[in-house]
Amino acid sequence: MDTGKTIQLKRVFGYAWGTSFLIVNVIGTGIFVAPGGVLKYSCMNVGLSLCIWVVCALLTTMDALCSAEIGISFPCSGAHYYFLKRCFGSSVSFLSLWTTLFVAAGVAASQALLLAEHTIQPFYPSCSGPQLPKQCLALALLWLVGILNSRGVKEVTWLQMAGTALKVLILGLISLSGLVLLLRGRKENVQRFQKAFDAELPSASQFIQAVFQGLFAYSGMGCLTFIAGELKKPRKTIPKCIFTVIPLVTVIYLLVNISYLTVLTPREILSSDAVAITWTNRVLPSLTWVVPFGISASLFSSLLINIFQSSRVTYIAGQEGQLPLLFNTLNSHSSPLISVLLLVTMASIVVVSTNLIDLINYLYFVVSIWSVLSMIGILKLRFQEPNLPRPYKVSLPFPLVTMAISLCLVLVPLVTSPHMHYIYVCLFILSGLLFYVPFVYFKLKLVGFEKMTCYLQLLFNICIPDVSDEQVSEAQTVGKKLAKF
Repeated sequence: MDTGKTIQLKRVFGYAWGTSFLIVNVIGTGIFVAPGGVLKYSCMNVGLSLCIWVVCALLTTMDALCSAEIGISFPCSGAHYYFLKRCFGSSVSFLSLWTTLFVAAGVAASQALLLAEHTIQPFYPSCSGPQLPKQCLALALLWLVGILNSRGVKEVTWLQMAGTALKVLILGLISLSGLVLLLRGRKENVQRFQKAFDAELPSASQFIQAVFQGLFAYSGMGCLTFIAGELKKPRKTIPKCIFTVIPLVTVIYLLVNISYLTVLTPREILSSDAVAITWTNRVLPSLTWVVPFGISASLFSSLLINIFQSSRVTYIAGQEGQLPLLFNTLNSHSSPLISVLLLVTMASIVVVSTNLIDLINYLYFVVSIWSVLSMIGILKLRFQEPNLPRPYKVSLPFPLVTMAISLCLVLVPLVTSPHMHYIYVCLFILSGLLFYVPFVYFKLKLVGFEKMTCYLQLLFNICIPDVSDEQVSEAQTVGKKLAKF
């Protein structure tokens, strides 16, 4: 370790990078896989499926603005985690951390699997690619992403910018080509929109499942709170980025779905494992190889950014004492190496043991639970600490509506379709208490763990980060705010 080098997470990202970060995070795997899920659970009702995309955009907007208040009021990395700790105490924040670890690993696994799907599919134009090569490639990609993240923010930055350009270019091509075909007025292109609502309507449970699928495509709008500690002027940057990206992504998603439905029938979309590639084979056969690899490159940047932001939560948890001190360390590139290794290892396990569509549903069942608590926390702090500095204050109906919708997303599947999987998810969340009580509440230390920590520090060349005026811990930031009152 270079003793003359400052080791810390620095505020180095501005508005342009934040906007690009948000676009990469949101436009990821969802738009390439979720159209099939939305159509499936909306009973292949074309008009209703498009309405669901609009509904998901509105829900995401409200949730993103609520997240913006949290990130702006507590402008430090892992703001959601500390916000829950501030509002509900150490046990609730630990359960949030517990589920965040697995949700982040699950999202990374789904991204890696879809990336492998898009990379392999061109070699099997007439059928789906075999599962084993997909899983092997997904594992290789996960560990490559882990290596890149361990090299610091410079490698992540230029790959992210390239990923943003690729995604906008590819989705723009799909959107414009579909609109051109639609405006030509050929029967095979317009017939699905002439009687868009004539198909069977889904049940309440199916509608909720379709919303789950759509929300997956919009997920990540609140991701800037994960890295607020590395943003320049986060109180200004976060809302500017959100208000730039939400309208852009909503328009892109609607145009892309219209383009898919202009070229493909609902059944063809459902039968395709990679809708974008199927669309390319039909419309632009000369780009059959170019577009899939362009999509793969853009999805790779999404996977890279997901590991980047999720590692900040475990890093801050180590700083707050809810994970071993080993997680509150940085390597010589100022990267939380141990947190990255943990996430990549967990995602690798998920890759070999899950189905992607089911994974989306179960992940968002968990996310909805913590969304409810976050909205309650916003309302709680409004009354308990009315003088807390809030450069941005979301309108009161927004957290109320978001909380009500999140409750519906949790309760309706349990009532109308009570699968045991949802019970297992609830039990899994509570199982975190088995680790919290002995290791956090009673501070039980494992024999030999401190010695192992020292060995790992030497092995990975990591150390406790330096503290400076530029980058302070969440606890210090909140302490300064409280001191004013």
